[in-house]
Amino acid sequence: MPGRAPSSTCARTRLRPRGWTSADAAGLPILPGLARYAEVRRGRIDHALRFTASRTRRAFIYPARHFASDLTDPELPAMGQRLRLKRSFDISRFPRQSRVVLRALRRYGMILADNGSSWYVSGAPHRGWDNDDLHSIHDVPGSAFEVVGTSRLPRPYAGISHPCGD
Repeated sequence: MPGRAPSSTCARTRLRPRGWTSADAAGLPILPGLARYAEVRRGRIDHALRFTASRTRRAFIYPARHFASDLTDPELPAMGQRLRLKRSFDISRFPRQSRVVLRALRRYGMILADNGSSWYVSGAPHRGWDNDDLHSIHDVPGSAFEVVGTSRLPRPYAGISHPCGD
């Protein structure tokens, strides 16, 4: 029927099958990776955040399901690459909203989810955001982050048939 979204058991799974993309290049769901104002208002974000990079590699790392580049330079990040803010980086000088985001980046990290502006962390729109406060995050240098190894993370559907054919 025109105007109706496709329906399948895939709509109920958390990860898309390997090789599938979505609204973001990595094939990841977008909403779970967004910073939300309600989280920042309460002072705590309890999940990894999604981010973008201007240049990526033709590769993806779990949990990403897809790549979005023809570049093969091993110095470029792959979709799904997880980075974490180093514990040694001092966040005390940052304004409140930024400190909440930076604490989440320190504890849970951020996952490369799409091509776009370099080091752009995404948030759900809300009139309560203080853009001046959040722009201070631009003062965090790339050297303040470390790559997180994810090879030991559990893989859903490992060894069993995926309902969507993965």
